[in-house]
Amino acid sequence: MKKTPYEVEITEVGPRDGLQAEAHFLPTEQKIELINNLIGAGLRRIEFSSFVSPRAVPQLADAEDVIAGVKRSPDVILTALVPNARGAARAAEAGVDEFVVFVSASESHNRKNVNCSIADSLAGFQNVAGIADEAGIPVRGAIATAFGCPFEGDVPLEQLSDIAMQFRDLGFTGYVLGDTTGMATPPLVSAACSHLSNEVPDMELGLHFHNTRGIGLCNVMAGLEAGIRKYDSSIGGLGGCPFAPAATGNICTEDLVYLLHEMGIETGLDLPKLMEIAQKMEELLGHKLPGQIMKAGLRLDLHPIDAVQAAAG
Repeated sequence: MKKTPYEVEITEVGPRDGLQAEAHFLPTEQKIELINNLIGAGLRRIEFSSFVSPRAVPQLADAEDVIAGVKRSPDVILTALVPNARGAARAAEAGVDEFVVFVSASESHNRKNVNCSIADSLAGFQNVAGIADEAGIPVRGAIATAFGCPFEGDVPLEQLSDIAMQFRDLGFTGYVLGDTTGMATPPLVSAACSHLSNEVPDMELGLHFHNTRGIGLCNVMAGLEAGIRKYDSSIGGLGGCPFAPAATGNICTEDLVYLLHEMGIETGLDLPKLMEIAQKMEELLGHKLPGQIMKAGLRLDLHPIDAVQAAAG
C-alpha cells in the first residue's frame, strides 16, 4: 500500500449524522463551535447538517443558522444532506458548498427512511440536480443500507451498481456506500468495491461505516486494500440511524485517524486536537461516547513508573 501524505480524505459527519441521533437539542452556538474546532483540527470536508423537515429531525432544525455562524474558508467544503427539492432550495439559499442526496439500497428501508420507493427517490433527485446545477453546487450521492438491510437481509451487488449508474447519469461527482446498520463485513466490503470499480469505474467511491458490531475499522482496512481513499467518520463515534433498529454510532474520527497514522498514512489532521474535541463533546452531551483513543491516549503516551502500584508478592 502506498504511503503518500494526505492520501486518505476524511469527511466528518458528526455534526449531522452524529447529532441527529441525540435526543436532547444541542444549542446552535455549540454546534457552530464544534464545526469551527473541527476545521481547526484540519478537517476540510464536513457534513454539517441536513435540510430535512424540522418535524422529522428536530436536532437539525437550525441548519441555516449553523452555516451562517461558521467561520468559512475557501479550502473547507461544508456539505449538507438534502432529501428533496425543497431542502435543496433551502440549502442553496444558505450557501452550502455541496449537496448530498441519499437513497437506500433496499425498498423496505427507503420507505421507512423517506416514505417513498427507491424509484421515486431517484426520480426526485432530478429536481435536486437541476437546483444544484443552476446554483453551481456539486452533488454527491449516498447509498444507505449498502451492505445489508435489517428488514430484507443481503443487498444484491447489482442494486448498488444500478443506483450508482443513475447517480452518474444525473451528473453527480461521486457517491458513498453507507453501512447504515453496521451489517458490513470485510468480505462484503471487498466484493462491493470490486464490483463497483468494474461496473462504474468513472464514479468516485467513498465508504461510510458504522461500528454497530465492533468491526468498523476492520471494514476500513478492507476498503484500503480495495484502493478506496475516502471515508466518513464521526467525532467521538457519535451517531446512529433513527429509522433502523439497533443502528449505533459511526466509526470514530479520532480512532480512524490513529489507525491511519500508525499505518504511515497521513490525513492532514491534528489527532490530539480531535481527541480534545471528542472529550468536550462528552461534556456537552452529558454521556460517554464510544471513542477509544480519547480514553486510552496514544500508543507512546508514557506514564511515570510510580503511577501504578507494583504487584505484591
